[in-house]
Amino acid sequence: MNYSVKPDCKFQLKVVFCGWKIDFSWRLRYLAKPFHSFLRKMSYMANIDLKKLRGEIDQIDNKILDLLNQRAEVVVAVGKEKAEKSDSTFYVPSREKAIYERLTGKNNGPFPNEAVCKVFREIISASLNMEQPMRVAFLGPQSTFTHQAAMLQFGLSAQLVPLKSIPAVFEEVERGRAQYGVVPVENSTEGVVNHTLDMFLDSSLQMIAEITLEIAHNLLSKSGDIASIKKIVSHPQPLAQCRHWLETNMADTPLLDVASTAAAAQLAAEDESVGAIAGEAAAIQYDLQVVKAKIEDNPHNVTRFLVIGKKTPEKSNADKTSIMFSVKDEPGILYRMLEPFSKRDINLAKIESRPMKQKAWEYIFFLDLIGHVDDIKITAAIDELRGYCHFLKILGSYPIARRDESLQEQN
Repeated sequence: MNYSVKPDCKFQLKVVFCGWKIDFSWRLRYLAKPFHSFLRKMSYMANIDLKKLRGEIDQIDNKILDLLNQRAEVVVAVGKEKAEKSDSTFYVPSREKAIYERLTGKNNGPFPNEAVCKVFREIISASLNMEQPMRVAFLGPQSTFTHQAAMLQFGLSAQLVPLKSIPAVFEEVERGRAQYGVVPVENSTEGVVNHTLDMFLDSSLQMIAEITLEIAHNLLSKSGDIASIKKIVSHPQPLAQCRHWLETNMADTPLLDVASTAAAAQLAAEDESVGAIAGEAAAIQYDLQVVKAKIEDNPHNVTRFLVIGKKTPEKSNADKTSIMFSVKDEPGILYRMLEPFSKRDINLAKIESRPMKQKAWEYIFFLDLIGHVDDIKITAAIDELRGYCHFLKILGSYPIARRDESLQEQN
């Protein structure tokens, strides 16, 4: 509501009330106490309506709280049932994926689907923690992008444990000190993280889930002044993913590798002459200014992370299977190793090769295919391939990452 008095003693009033727009205009001599009473009444009614709406929100919140507690009681019952059956599988990625798909499919708004997933991520996280406290190791330190990926996958109720190296994450899970681990495996710009793939040669752990995240890198410093930056530090991957921007804008500035983006941010916080390439979470934690945002060369920069554990999850409606193998050195072997999948119309998502450390000029192949190892045609194709191999190892079957997962971070 607003009103004004013009020099010609004409009073103008514009009112928006309950969706109606009313424009009044009177001479001042016609205004009197009844009109002022009218204004006070409208203001009072507006306050009454706001109080009523807030009361409705409070009632809805109370209902949500009651339903959350009802859900928690069912979760406790599920945990007891599993314990009686000696079933130690509490985290089921396929079940979580089905929940997200069902809820977003039923959602008619206006609450956005992305927010639905985030809210239920925390509900599921708290529920899992009620069944069994969950400990998850990740390639740290905190505020790296792997940390962000772990939080997205497991929520804030899980105990997230930062470790200094990829082998340390594998060892933590293998020894049972953590139920699961999160490690980076490939980037859409720079390719695979070889150290992660190499770990599967000797490890018995399985790939049980994947996380795909959009990545944005920022140049950070203590002052926010680009002229004060005398050297730039970051993890080798972000430095490589920002190579073109750095060559164009900071060609004479030395670049130094450090263990993580969080370590880079910490160095920048301690020295005004240091610029760090890191994400928003690191900027917040170390109180840094953004000198330049989104300096990655590829605007569609995506990193894929793996969740590792001891047991292959159940089938979902869209799965991926990863295998590794070494083939015999004979004519036509590359054709024959792909034929079992081609003739069964199995889609191959990725083929990667790595040199064998034990033998020169021999290679290990890593293959991602669409389908679950329990599918009949997947099993048949892998069995046929096995006949051409020195060895073959199934690394796991897991739900394909949800396409709506995006986070402006990376390790």
